[in-house]
Amino acid sequence: MPIKVGITGGIGSGKSTVCKVFKLLGIPVFEADIAAKQLQNVNQKIKKGLISLFGEDIYTYEGIVDRKKLAAIIFNDDLMLSKVNELIHPVVHEEFEKWLKKQNSIYIVHEAAILFESGFYKKMDFNIMVSASEEQRIERIIRRNGISREIIVQRIKKQWNEEKKQKLADFVIHNDNKNLIVPDIIKIDKNLKEYGKIW
Repeated sequence: MPIKVGITGGIGSGKSTVCKVFKLLGIPVFEADIAAKQLQNVNQKIKKGLISLFGEDIYTYEGIVDRKKLAAIIFNDDLMLSKVNELIHPVVHEEFEKWLKKQNSIYIVHEAAILFESGFYKKMDFNIMVSASEEQRIERIIRRNGISREIIVQRIKKQWNEEKKQKLADFVIHNDNKNLIVPDIIKIDKNLKEYGKIW
């Protein structure tokens, strides 16, 4: 079984960029957030659950979840956010386990925005956090998604703060425009392949 390496970080921290480097090194990456988005459209259990919570019009006529409508609800309602997470995360975890059985790499990467919050970090052998200041993260998201600062700050507040996550991380990659991230990633890759650990 491959070594399981979890990667997380707050919105706009650059965890997707870090994962792209691992992919370039030939490492399989399971992107939990992308899997969750796809499963919302195809998994019958999730579809029934979302319709039960929010009504038929949470899906378009084409059967695609209305992500703007869903986001507007769950990021303003902690109870609904919790219910959606409880519905989706077990299915995503099942998908990850199926995917994991097909891999034959020395190690794999599991990327998830709320790896620590969901408790799934406990299933990993090692956990890496990608860190950046709140202001850097806000600027990146504004450039990338064009959404307002107010909405971004609201979403950041829904995730654990950096300090809380860093305490659970085995390694922190500082993606702050001061430190180079590629040497850190190459060193982690080398240590995992040679010694079976990230340091």
